[in-house]
Amino acid sequence: MNTSFKSLLGGLVLGAATLSSAQQTVPIFGLVELSGAGTTSGTNFDNGIKLAVKEINAAGGILSRKINYQSSDTQSNPGVAKALAQKAVDQNAYVVMGPVFSGSIMVSMAETKRAEIPNFTGGEAAGITTQGNPYIFRTSFTQATAMPKIANYIRDTVKAKSVDVIYVNNDFGKGGLDMIKKALEARGITVANALSTESGQVDFTAPVIKAKQSGSDAVFVYSNEEESARALRELRKQGYAKPIIGETTLTSQKVIELAGDAANGAVAHVGLTADAPQPLIQKFNAAYQAEYKSKSDHNGLKGYSGMYIVKAVTEKIGKFDSKAFAAAMKGISLTVKDHPGILLDVSFDQHGDLDRDSYMTKVENGKQVVSAILPPVNKK
Repeated sequence: MNTSFKSLLGGLVLGAATLSSAQQTVPIFGLVELSGAGTTSGTNFDNGIKLAVKEINAAGGILSRKINYQSSDTQSNPGVAKALAQKAVDQNAYVVMGPVFSGSIMVSMAETKRAEIPNFTGGEAAGITTQGNPYIFRTSFTQATAMPKIANYIRDTVKAKSVDVIYVNNDFGKGGLDMIKKALEARGITVANALSTESGQVDFTAPVIKAKQSGSDAVFVYSNEEESARALRELRKQGYAKPIIGETTLTSQKVIELAGDAANGAVAHVGLTADAPQPLIQKFNAAYQAEYKSKSDHNGLKGYSGMYIVKAVTEKIGKFDSKAFAAAMKGISLTVKDHPGILLDVSFDQHGDLDRDSYMTKVENGKQVVSAILPPVNKK
């Protein structure tokens, strides 16, 4: 056997071994905000996924194959997110996780749709799942599901007749404004002022003064973590004494840390919280803090449960087939009895929107306290 033939044969064997090794793992890619305005959201989401991957791989993987998870930083930039989605497609991703920010997923999901790759997002903007994309699935409530729940609270508990809304001027914020306005008006409540703010805005003096002087019965704050904290601090500084209400972000761990005492008294409906009393969520909370030396916000639970949903659905179809996976997601219901890692019983509709328990929370003495567990919207 001559040297060149041996070299060729060795190369073929090495190539086959490499291919075999690649086939023994499940390629899953994370497109996450690890810098920029979405750093808190993206980092928690990514950490939740990584914790789930660690547990799943330690237990034998999915269908006896280990997960190969790689995450990339979108820089909270939709253009970067789109380019990274194309990279994930080029590397034959089985599933893509993220981005979390609505503006980024609205752009990047065109690439995963074209390649027919299932894509889970933490984004809440209603428009994400109204475009007929059969490969997009949420790890959070859509605004269309969440806002009626908080509107019921404003009507039944706060008994407000008029509300001011402070919102961030991006896809997430504008979608939230539209949905909360629709939900409130359907319950006979007027949105007196829609006060626009910008992503990254530092000074909230102007919108808070308008809210304080408007005569409305409450204020609804809908923005990113850092901006929500700044709004809370300014509301307290200006002596705003009426109810301060939000949806998910307002009472999140990061906002509480940033706002300090100004967060006390804030109320929000949240889809997921590490402070929920259910045993599986408390188990997750302990594992997350042990792994990362910090407390997870709702995005960590989104990433963690989303990864376990990938495992559950793949095992249900019994193969690694992206098209079959997407088809199986339509109308599926999963229980914690069969799949504990999903944390809460969950169902998905034909659009990729989910339904499950959620919570009313209030910040008391610097901690998020769950005041009520709300059942799924479509619970019979």
